[in-house]
Amino acid sequence: MITSRFLRNVLIKGLLLFAALNLVWAVFNPSLGSLSSYNILFKGRERLPFGEDSARSYNLSLYDLDAMFASLKLAGTQKSPDEFRVFVIGDSSAWGTLLKPEETLAGMMDAAGLKTAGGKAVRVYNLGYPTLSLTKDLMILDYAMQYQPDLIIWPVTLESFPRERQLLSPIVANNAQRVAKLIDQYHLVLTPPVDNTTFWDKTLIGQRRVLADLLRLQFYGVMWSATGVDQTYPTDYEHAARDLEADTSFHDWAPPNLPADGLAFDVIQAGMQAAGDVPVVMINEPMLVNTGKNSDVRYNFYYPRWAYDQYRQAFNQNCAAYAWTCLDLWDAIPQERFTNSAIHLDPLGEGMLVEKIIAVGILNSK
Repeated sequence: MITSRFLRNVLIKGLLLFAALNLVWAVFNPSLGSLSSYNILFKGRERLPFGEDSARSYNLSLYDLDAMFASLKLAGTQKSPDEFRVFVIGDSSAWGTLLKPEETLAGMMDAAGLKTAGGKAVRVYNLGYPTLSLTKDLMILDYAMQYQPDLIIWPVTLESFPRERQLLSPIVANNAQRVAKLIDQYHLVLTPPVDNTTFWDKTLIGQRRVLADLLRLQFYGVMWSATGVDQTYPTDYEHAARDLEADTSFHDWAPPNLPADGLAFDVIQAGMQAAGDVPVVMINEPMLVNTGKNSDVRYNFYYPRWAYDQYRQAFNQNCAAYAWTCLDLWDAIPQERFTNSAIHLDPLGEGMLVEKIIAVGILNSK
């Protein structure tokens, strides 16, 4: 006969066991991100997980790099001796907002059937991630080096350079320890983020949201594998502004000059160091160059002409001074090929960009 005393003892023992499990979990703080159903039960994703409408995109934003990379087809692809592996890092334009995976810069380059001068097959992987921050790019590049790239293509734009933007990306803010280590390792002119993680945060209860996101990412693998859909594609969206205000400000800066150390070129230098012997091609990515109202004051919604012109000058000067391999393609794509942002291209625009990159011959000597 089950008595109330027996039930009470079972409850007390269960609570004590759960409390002990929480304490042990917090002490060892294990990472479960690398445990993934992708590339085993489901096909690997073509780009890093990011999503704001999970029900329709079969995707979500989370900040565990282990889990994010484990979901990629890259993690399940053994590098063969005849593969020349190319990574594309960068912002939402590289990730491919409003583009299907095969329509992105990486997708089109991968489908082009390119071969190096030495006869190796070029395989291109999309490691772009939305939000504008060079430090975010550095963090992803640093993590990705374990996957043995042979070439890194890094599209950038001025909006990723201001120092005030470097730690604002949610994925940066949620990886404070990792970012602080990078700042210290490469002596970046940034204030290391404060890690406010408490002992309680490391317990099972404290990590319930993180663990729930990990499980959700696995569940969405079912629909991703079946449909290939990883973002929403609205038929009607607000196009990038063509008629602009006569505003000359850029962030808190006003003409005539950008602050001497306002742009984080040291983060680019850190990326070059993180890449080691792997070549990096920097691309000043195409942007919408307006011809509408006040186009003599601003190139687009993001940039007044004075600020962007000074950035381009600094970009090219740094490329020359440090012998970086750089392509300045800022005005290479006509304005009608941009979609909902001054840096987002449609499939035809991406195709034009791919052609220009291939034409430069960055693979010819490989």
